[in-house]
Amino acid sequence: MKKIFFLTFFLTSALFSQEMQIKAKLFNADQKNGISVFEGDVNIIKGNDELNASKVTIHTDSNQKPIKFIAEGNASFNIETLDGAMYSGKAQKVVYLPQKKEYLFFRDVHLRQINEKKEIIGEEVILKVIDGKAYAKGAAKEPVIMIFDMPEDKKKSKND
Repeated sequence: MKKIFFLTFFLTSALFSQEMQIKAKLFNADQKNGISVFEGDVNIIKGNDELNASKVTIHTDSNQKPIKFIAEGNASFNIETLDGAMYSGKAQKVVYLPQKKEYLFFRDVHLRQINEKKEIIGEEVILKVIDGKAYAKGAAKEPVIMIFDMPEDKKKSKND
């Protein structure tokens, strides 16, 4: 168990300044190919970000720095962007590219921006954290659904 913790810490701390904690029921690593697989109630926490899934695969470069995270199976997440926007949601598959600070969500995606009360529901959503941009695509027979608050103008008219 200590070896698993040390390897996990080494793989993730090399790129991130904040501590990352990964919990899972099973862990397998192929250091030669730069692949670590966590399975069974996977929970990853880094700062204010959290990811939960049935399986998470972490791909690393030749220096053991993470270059891609793939979460599969009932993934749920909480994400804070660089400008403080808070997102939460779920998807069947989540891909995170740490160097680009980009999240790709696939199948049955429900993404909520908490502090702006905006929601995106679709089959494919891309969230670019650095740019603060999001893109969405619906399924063949289902459109993308956007939900957001429309604040009413509280100004009084002259007749009031």
